[in-house]
Amino acid sequence: MLKKIKISLLFGLAVLLGGTVKAQNVAFTEYDLPNGLHVILHQDKTTPVVAVTVMYHVGSKNEVEGRTGFAHFFEHLLFEGTENIGRGEYMKIVSNRGGELNATTSYDRTFYHETFPSNELELGLWLESERMMHPVINEIGVKTQNEVVKEEKRMRMDNAPYGNLVNEVFDKLFTKHPYHRMLIGSMEDLDAAQLDEFKAFFKKYYAPGNAVLTIAGDIDIEKTKKLVEAYFGPIPAGEPVVQPNIKEDPITKEIIDTAYDANIQIPAIITAYRTPGQNTEDSRVLELIANYLSNGASSKLAKKLVDEKKQALVVQAMNFALEDYGAYLTFALPNGNIPLDTLLHEMDEEVQKVRENLISESDFQKLRNQLENDFVDKNSRMLGIAENLADAYTFHKNTNYVNEELGLYLKITREQIRDVARKYLNPNQRVVLYYLPKPQEN
Repeated sequence: MLKKIKISLLFGLAVLLGGTVKAQNVAFTEYDLPNGLHVILHQDKTTPVVAVTVMYHVGSKNEVEGRTGFAHFFEHLLFEGTENIGRGEYMKIVSNRGGELNATTSYDRTFYHETFPSNELELGLWLESERMMHPVINEIGVKTQNEVVKEEKRMRMDNAPYGNLVNEVFDKLFTKHPYHRMLIGSMEDLDAAQLDEFKAFFKKYYAPGNAVLTIAGDIDIEKTKKLVEAYFGPIPAGEPVVQPNIKEDPITKEIIDTAYDANIQIPAIITAYRTPGQNTEDSRVLELIANYLSNGASSKLAKKLVDEKKQALVVQAMNFALEDYGAYLTFALPNGNIPLDTLLHEMDEEVQKVRENLISESDFQKLRNQLENDFVDKNSRMLGIAENLADAYTFHKNTNYVNEELGLYLKITREQIRDVARKYLNPNQRVVLYYLPKPQEN
C-alpha cells in the first residue's frame, strides 16, 4: 500500500510540475535449467510480496482447424487439479494462504500467475510445478471445464454488447493466419475432441522448453534458485515447439463489410489495418500514433469528435500488437443520429493529417511525457514486472527489452510517425466494418 501511495504522489507532482517520473531499470537474473525451462528472477525487497508466474508460448494460433479453443480451454483445465492437488482445491489453497491467482490466454501465449506473501514462495513454486508435471486430464475435468468455457462465451461474447466486434474484424483482416479465428475457439470443436487429443496438446505445448518461469519480489536469489531446481528440475524436457510461420497476402483494395449484433442499439464504425508484429520498430511507431490520436480526453479524436463537434459518444484508435502481425484499429460510436459515414470521414481526416504532416513539437513532447509515466506504471507491481520480463523474453528474445523498450520509443522521431502512417494507414490497405444492431425478426 505504501508503495502505491508513493507512486501516486510522484505522478501528482509530475503533473503539477509539467514533467515526468523517471523510469527505473529492472534488475534481473536469468538462466536455463537443463530441461529447457527459462528462469527469470527479480529481487525487490520493498514489500514482502512475491509473484510466481509461468508463461507458455502457446495461444489460439497454435491450434488447428477443426480443433480450435484448446489453448483457452487449458487456461481453465489446468486449475482442475493434479496428482497431488484434489479437484477444486487449487484456488482454495492459494486463498487460504493469503494469495491471489489468475490466468489469461491470448492469440500467442498463456500466462498463469500467483501473488503471495513472500514467505509462501515455495508454495507458489510447488503449485506451478504441479501444473506443469502432474496435471490430471480426465473426462470429468474436461466436461466440467467445457461447460465453464461455454458459459464464458455466452457471457462475454454471445450476450455482451459488442462482444463479437474484434472477432468480426479479425475474421476479415486475416484470411490465412490463425488470427482470423475466435480466440475462445469453437464450442463444437471442443465438444467433438477426444480425451487423447487434449492430452496430446498438453504434452506438446506445456513443457519446460516452451515456458518461462518468472519470480519477482521479496526473494533471496540463491535460495530461490535451489527451490526452482528442486521443483522444476525433474520435469521432462518435452519436444521442441516450432511456432507457425504463416504469411498473409497484402491488402491492396479497401474491404467494406457489415456485421450484426443482437445485443446493441448503437451502431459502430471500425477501420482495421493489418500491421507488422510487435517485435518491430514500426509497431512501436504505430503505438505512438494511436496514443497521439486517442490517448486521453485531450487527444485529437476525442477533442474533435466528442468535445467540439459532439458527433461521437466514444472514439478510439489502438494498435493491437500481436506476435506475427498487428491490427491498427479506429472505432467510433455515433452521438444520436450522426451517420457512421460522417464518423468515418472525420477519423480518416485525422489519420490523413498524420500521414501528410509532422505532428507539432508540443504534441510530440506530450507523447514522450506520457511514455515515461506509462513505463513507471507498468512496473509498479511485482506481477506487472514479472509479466513484462516474461513478455520480453518470449516475444522479443531479449529479457533486457524490459529496460530497453522506453529508450527505443524515445528514439522515434516525428518524421518516423509521418512515414509509418504513410506506409500502413492508407484506405486501400484496410477493412471498414459497419457493426450494426441486428434487425428484429417479425
